[in-house]
Amino acid sequence: MAKPATNRQSPRVVQLRKGATIEMVRLTCPDATQAMRIAESYGTAVVDSDCIRDLHERLIIETADSLSDGLGERAMQIHLQRMVGAFVGSAHGAGQFYSRAVTEARDATAKAANDARDEDLDGPVGYDSAAQRKREFAADMGVQAHALRMAAEAAVAAYSQVVGEAWRPFDRPVDNPGQALDRKAAEAQLAALG
Repeated sequence: MAKPATNRQSPRVVQLRKGATIEMVRLTCPDATQAMRIAESYGTAVVDSDCIRDLHERLIIETADSLSDGLGERAMQIHLQRMVGAFVGSAHGAGQFYSRAVTEARDATAKAANDARDEDLDGPVGYDSAAQRKREFAADMGVQAHALRMAAEAAVAAYSQVVGEAWRPFDRPVDNPGQALDRKAAEAQLAALG
């Protein structure tokens, strides 16, 4: 004998798309000391970290001040949450790109050190080798990632000042409309089976 079917619904699991955190930014982007070493070693521009940080912190605080009459406390928190999230996400993306550029530069440099490889030899006189170009590109990306890190850290600090609590990324539910349709189609098919 077959048991009658029972309609139990399993608990719905909602997957969340995790946002970038300031800790993730700090792990991927160079700090001031490393940015200074990069600038000295490669002759790139020396970034004024303190200026970037101060300017962006004032930007967020002054933005909040100008909106304070028009926004309620919760609306202000949501607005600033999104603004800070954009700064942090941008810095994290730059840090990840920098990390990939460093990996490629290291790989190219290691290949160039192998005397048996013809394709990795230095370029014609007056031109840099491919490995050198990759190292210089990684250096440029490091300085850029550092500048964006300073802006993100400033935005997080300003958020804490304005809202009165530490900033946390918003974890958004993963959009997967096809899954809901598949589930409904499967339920309809099972219902047809009896």
